[in-house]
Amino acid sequence: MKLKLWGPLAPLTLALAALVFGIDQLHKYWMLDVYGINEKAPVHITKFFDLVMVWNTGVSYGLFSTHVQEWLVALSVFIAVLLWIWACGARRAIAAAALGMVIGGALGNALDRLSRGAVADFFLFHYQSFSWYVFNVADIAIVAGVALLMYDSVVMGEQESRRGKA
Repeated sequence: MKLKLWGPLAPLTLALAALVFGIDQLHKYWMLDVYGINEKAPVHITKFFDLVMVWNTGVSYGLFSTHVQEWLVALSVFIAVLLWIWACGARRAIAAAALGMVIGGALGNALDRLSRGAVADFFLFHYQSFSWYVFNVADIAIVAGVALLMYDSVVMGEQESRRGKA
């Protein structure tokens, strides 16, 4: 089996990765350096949604918090490379797009770790005493990308296997 580093859907993956990365970094720049969320947080938008400022030194939900951010950066880049290889072999646009979203989000958070020492998170949903975890644009893209990959695997994969049996 030959390792593919470019494929027919690679431009779609690359474009979405760049778009997600750019939007995430622009939003973080605006929140931190223009809007000044550090001085204003928390900002109550609705009864259930606030803008806050949390520096996440861990992975999802702040798990495995560490001050050695280089390890998490290296892991993010390694995973992004594996996802890129997967995307280069993708046969459906939905999978290539989803992988681009995950790659862009992962690299956006990795740049935060490298340049700021932690990931900047801003969005907080809550209800009474329950609070969801704090997240950012990159996290939204990662979750949406994973959801699309699951859809592609379960729904599109099932349709493809049914067509193959006919």
